[in-house]
Formats: sequence, structure tokens, C-alpha cells
Amino acid sequence: MKLLVALISGLLFGAGLTIAQMVDPNKVLNFLNITGNWDASLIFVMAAAFSVFSLAYWILIKNRTVSLTGGPISMGSITIVNKPLIFGAAVFGLGWGLTGICPGPAIANISGGEPKMLVFVFVMVIGMKASEWIKNKI
Repeated sequence: MKLLVALISGLLFGAGLTIAQMVDPNKVLNFLNITGNWDASLIFVMAAAFSVFSLAYWILIKNRTVSLTGGPISMGSITIVNKPLIFGAAVFGLGWGLTGICPGPAIANISGGEPKMLVFVFVMVIGMKASEWIKNKI
């Protein structure tokens, strides 16, 4: 059951990214370029995603303690803005701004076999492992 839910969720997520053109780095870079040829269309993608999540949260998630597959629902315990959060957000934003791609669309783009996407995902995994290593050392 868990694998089926994961498969359906992944397919929906990938299809949404593709339909919204968020898998195209140039589309994202044009959205981030507010001083040049700005493409504001991704605002509608974000607004739609926020609306769907908000509705699902209030109807399906808010009062539940376990997911549909029986796993615990955890909203996280960190509620403050601290240095690691700011630093992580800055690094993520820098990578997104330089490449026009973030982890979700990168994974969706792997199927195209484009070398730069494969390199991006490889380096992303190295960064995630390095982050875990640093976190364990601190």
C-alpha cells in the first residue's frame, strides 16, 4: 500500500511539474528575473499548489495523527527562524537562482537523460550527504 501511495504521489507531482513547465530551467530563471523579461506565470502555479495543500490540510490532515498508510504525521518541532534555517534557505536559493532547477524538477528531468540534469542530481546527492556529515560533526 505504501509503495502504491508513493507511486501515485510521485506521478502526480511529476505530471504537475511538467504541465506547469517547472521542469524547464529557462521558465524558472525567467520567473526569477524580475528586472528583465519577467515571466510571472509560476506565481499561479504556486498559488494553485498552496490552495490545494491548504484545502487538503484543513479537510484531511489537521486532526489526524496517522497518514492513510498508517505512518505518523509529524509537522515538525522547530518553530523558530534560526541560523541553520536562514543559511540553508540561502544556499537553496542560490542554487535555484543559478541553475533554474530545484530537487523535485531535477528528479523529474532525469528520465530525459540530459547530462546536466544527471550531474545536478549527482552533485545534489553529494551535497545532501555532506550536509548530514557536517550535522553529525557539530
